[in-house]
Amino acid sequence: MMFLYSSPESEETDKNRYELMNIRKATISDAVQLQQIARQTFSDTFSAVNSTENMEKYLTERFSIETLKSELQCENSEFYFAEKDHEIAGYLKINVGNAQSEPQEPGALEIERIYVRKDFQGKKVGQLLYQQAVEVAEEKDARYVWLGVWEENHRAVAFYKKNGFVEFGKHIFKLGADEQIDLMMKLELKLS
Repeated sequence: MMFLYSSPESEETDKNRYELMNIRKATISDAVQLQQIARQTFSDTFSAVNSTENMEKYLTERFSIETLKSELQCENSEFYFAEKDHEIAGYLKINVGNAQSEPQEPGALEIERIYVRKDFQGKKVGQLLYQQAVEVAEEKDARYVWLGVWEENHRAVAFYKKNGFVEFGKHIFKLGADEQIDLMMKLELKLS
């Protein structure tokens, strides 16, 4: 799937210039690339505000090749890469059914992860990955999309609110030994 997006550089030099961003579903053969982008983006996003020990424990446990291969093979989980010129700019992980990180009502789709490399932030990559999640949710006839986002990640909270998500609860997210509060947010797609 190809998308057009405008980048800040193109707006400065030529307001009518757009660049192509490819969104593709990741497969088991992408496990090493997934591990690299997952570790890099999670570390870039959270290492400044968490201890080295907690970060290393989380990165080692959650982003091991074995864990990622298992998730890639799970029929209720899907990963997507956003690529520019064959370079991975960011990724998305979605879950349905029993793969969701918390039990939900039938008809729910979870966005577990949307992460974008620092050098691609501000270039609509997160928005494209979010749109991919909504498209998949609609294809699966989901009634709503939900996610958990750290209450201290103000940029992400604002992004989801801008896209119509509303808070419906809170849950604990364990990063290493640290228990953090995630806001649970949802976007209704269909009326019950």
